[in-house]
Amino acid sequence: MKLPIITTKAHQGKSLEFDAKRETITLLGSDGQTLGTVTWGAVIDYITFSQQHERSNEARLQPRVTLTAKVRYVAPDGSQVESRATGVGGGGLFIESTMPLAIGTELTVSFSLPDRQGEWLDAKGLVAWVCPKSDQYTFFPGMGVRFTAVTPDTQSRMLEFVNSLKKSD
Repeated sequence: MKLPIITTKAHQGKSLEFDAKRETITLLGSDGQTLGTVTWGAVIDYITFSQQHERSNEARLQPRVTLTAKVRYVAPDGSQVESRATGVGGGGLFIESTMPLAIGTELTVSFSLPDRQGEWLDAKGLVAWVCPKSDQYTFFPGMGVRFTAVTPDTQSRMLEFVNSLKKSD
């Protein structure tokens, strides 16, 4: 099935082609050339993420700041992954990743806050939402990890750091 793009001014003349067997959507240029293809799954993930992101902002109970922190975790395949967290709060963090883990994946994370880079804090968490590519909310793809188990010392250290930055805003 092929649908012309008529009312979206920036894309007039292009069309979308749906392939039910391959479960893909292809964007075609005005001369019929393929501009890109996405799977139905990617579209579904994007829509689901958008709705979850709106809810997660409303559901956030702990203070949060945007910053860059070192983070590492063990992926389900056993590999050690080092990355950076660009959002840290008392309830979790956002880990940049070009291959984010699936929603619901449990993991143990270690992270180092910028004021004491040699000090590693540990927590257990759950991938609560995924950003498969940069969007209006995040500059990098990645995953939001909600803490499920964190020691009182780590929680206190994080909240102290986050609150000190919030006071300086």
